[in-house]
Amino acid sequence: MKVSVLLLLLIAIVVVVVKTFNSLGLSVLACLFLYFFNIIWLKPQRLRWKLQKQGIKGPQPSFLYGNVPEMQRIQSTVMKAADHGEIVAHDYTSTLFPYFEQWRKEYGSTYTYSTGNKQHLYVNHPDLVREMNQSITLDLGKPSYVTKRLAPMLGNGLLRSNGLLWAQQRKIVAPEFFMDKVKGMVGLMLESSQPLMTKWEACIEAQGGVMADIRVDEDLRSVSADVISRACFGSSYFKGKQIFSKLRTLQKTISNQSLLFGVPTFGFLPTRKQKEIRSLEREIESLIWEAIEEREQECLGASPSEKDLMQLILEGAINDNSVGKHSSKRFIVDNCKNIYFAGHESTAVAASWCLMLLALRPDWQARVREEMAQVCPDGLLDADSLPKLKMVTMVIQEALRLYPPAAFVSREALVETQIGNITVPKGVCTWTLIPTLHRDPDLWGMDANEFKPERFINGVSNACKVPQAYVPFGLGPRLCLGRNFAMVQLKVVLSLVISNYSFSLSPNYRHSPAYRMIVEPGHGVHVLIQRSK
Repeated sequence: MKVSVLLLLLIAIVVVVVKTFNSLGLSVLACLFLYFFNIIWLKPQRLRWKLQKQGIKGPQPSFLYGNVPEMQRIQSTVMKAADHGEIVAHDYTSTLFPYFEQWRKEYGSTYTYSTGNKQHLYVNHPDLVREMNQSITLDLGKPSYVTKRLAPMLGNGLLRSNGLLWAQQRKIVAPEFFMDKVKGMVGLMLESSQPLMTKWEACIEAQGGVMADIRVDEDLRSVSADVISRACFGSSYFKGKQIFSKLRTLQKTISNQSLLFGVPTFGFLPTRKQKEIRSLEREIESLIWEAIEEREQECLGASPSEKDLMQLILEGAINDNSVGKHSSKRFIVDNCKNIYFAGHESTAVAASWCLMLLALRPDWQARVREEMAQVCPDGLLDADSLPKLKMVTMVIQEALRLYPPAAFVSREALVETQIGNITVPKGVCTWTLIPTLHRDPDLWGMDANEFKPERFINGVSNACKVPQAYVPFGLGPRLCLGRNFAMVQLKVVLSLVISNYSFSLSPNYRHSPAYRMIVEPGHGVHVLIQRSK
């Protein structure tokens, strides 16, 4: 009602102005004023009032910027008071996302807030999360203002597309990541991991022959990049290192824009940073397409078993009548960028967190090592032995609970949508903070902030009161299709590392989780490594 009255008042003012001055120029200015005022203030307020009518509270927004100034003030206060690195405290949400934690304590697990002209609904109630998890609707998509910023990194591939386009792409890409296909990649994962063992052996010898202080996260990133390169193009990391290097630079550049603050901008000229992003985007796409064309020539006449991941996906796109030959290049380049980022960066970061946590727990290193000796007495790991490695699976599951690479599940209501007892108006973005959900003592117990892999001994369904609240790979129909690929690669890498080495945290390790599109070790992971006895 308040919105209608205000809108009518504005219209009346515009009419008076037009009648008084009878000027086309003034009429256009008045219409533009009304248009922008509606976008910047009236529409967000209307959405906010619809949520408030349902009993959903939240901080009071300011004009134009919403709650962004308050978010920045809270973040600045926390960062000044933070003492990073001295203690490995696994609950990092109050440091990385302090505004969400402060508002959660004030307004509960469900509240609303604004960033610029975008209205958001924070949802961390397990029942509502379960409702979203079980939903099969396409009416919840990726938030438009976030995906717009991520477009140079992800194109219009699976990670940022919505609706029928997303469903179409998933239908083509998903079969290539089914477990039977992933099992066939175990060999190349083992091959990609062997140079890591060789490098670490050389580091130990170079540092006295007993122990070496190594920053493992960069090495794990190289392994993960090599796996993706071999799987996608049948080539090694050395051939694809330009792509990964430029993707990493692009990721850091985009992360500096603060994806969580959707403040409207009205600049029409590209900034220096935007020009840099566009240049990197063009270079990456050119390199990817060159690799695709080169590999396509190599694979002429090859059998399906000899073709790599990208060739199979490309053929699937060309053969799909809804894609067409003209769109197939855009399809494959965009999804290649998605696979490179999600399959390379996220898996490498997850492996880094696993080693950091295991460095604190030599008893769990011993358990994994003992199980490896039983399952693989000859020391040879293969696809058939991986499902038998229960200990390393539990370690990975617990590491993904405490340090999920993706910090959020974010959705935008593309149409008015019902989630539990909440009607989410069209245009509202929902946010679920995964690490907070994963640390809820009501779901996980009073030891929720402790590293205890044994909680997964009977699987996810028995580790948590609401199994759907365990979401390291996302929610609902957009559940990460690369989860099998990631889990198998993590098992291979961790099993090899733990079989050959024992390790502890280095004095050089500084615990400082950082949010750069994913939650990664801000200063790397330094460990002291020695050969296992």
